[in-house]
Amino acid sequence: MSESVEDLLRQAKQDLAEAGDLTTLEGIRVRYLGKKGWFTQRLKELGQLSPQERPAVGKRLNEAREEFERCLEERRQILRQEQLERRLREEVLDVTLPGRSRGEGGLHPVSLTLHRIEKLFINVGFQVAQGPEIEDDYHNFEALNIPPLHPARAMHDTFYIDHHTLLRTHTSPVQIRVMEKGNPPFKVIAPGRVYRCDSDLTHTPMFHQVEGFLVDEGVSFADLRGILDEFLRAFFEQDVKVRFRPSYFPFTEPSAEVDIACMMCQGEGCRTCGQGGWLEVMGCGMIHPKVFEAVGIDPQRFTGFAFGLGVERLAMLRYGIDDLRLFFENDLRFLEQFH
Repeated sequence: MSESVEDLLRQAKQDLAEAGDLTTLEGIRVRYLGKKGWFTQRLKELGQLSPQERPAVGKRLNEAREEFERCLEERRQILRQEQLERRLREEVLDVTLPGRSRGEGGLHPVSLTLHRIEKLFINVGFQVAQGPEIEDDYHNFEALNIPPLHPARAMHDTFYIDHHTLLRTHTSPVQIRVMEKGNPPFKVIAPGRVYRCDSDLTHTPMFHQVEGFLVDEGVSFADLRGILDEFLRAFFEQDVKVRFRPSYFPFTEPSAEVDIACMMCQGEGCRTCGQGGWLEVMGCGMIHPKVFEAVGIDPQRFTGFAFGLGVERLAMLRYGIDDLRLFFENDLRFLEQFH
């Protein structure tokens, strides 16, 4: 048995020396050290020896195994170094070649539109306010004069978290929170994400809105119309036609929808505007006295107006986009057009 161990070690070292690559070396490792390897089998045969022979032969077999493992690791390091040197010789790097260009990113069209809206209102003295996206029923509905049975509170329109908590359906709650904490005059816009149960070519469950309001003594509907007229002309950088249609919102009285002449057909009538020549861009009105009462402001002394516009709607009109879903598909071919 002792002689066979020496013969086994000698043959194992010879096999290691002849291994020319790491794959062959791994095969040799398995042949000698694997579950059915030669060293493993010899260790299992120790039980066939006499008690007097077993300790000496077992000791020598373990020493031979350890020596083989050291030789195996040394050969592995040599082959790895040879492999590295071969790659360095074969894979020549030409440092004179121009580097691969990495395209610069750009802002998303919705972000571009949002920043543009904020800049235009900041330039005329408005301040920017933020509010929570997870809102309570009071600030989202009740304080805005939206009664308990109003359709806007229905489950099919609103994402409710529990009976009193929901994802805000508009940024108008920011108006309430700002007026609760301060005293008039106010001149504020509140941009942010809002959520409604709706999804089609022109609606998504999450979209961006900008609420704006101004409160002071002697504020009139004429002030509202003047600011929105100038904003729309500055935003589209052209003399757009604007009209105000009577409408209804619980938190404003009187209320109006704001339309502009269709940007696609210049008011002549097309598929985009439903052949009507006009496109709705926002809602607005004079702040309802009950809203002032909810926040502790005297409606006999102060008046104010409020408006709310959809950022995606304005982005679609400004950039000529006919499907709202393009904003959220992350198609680089689409997004790269707005660098």
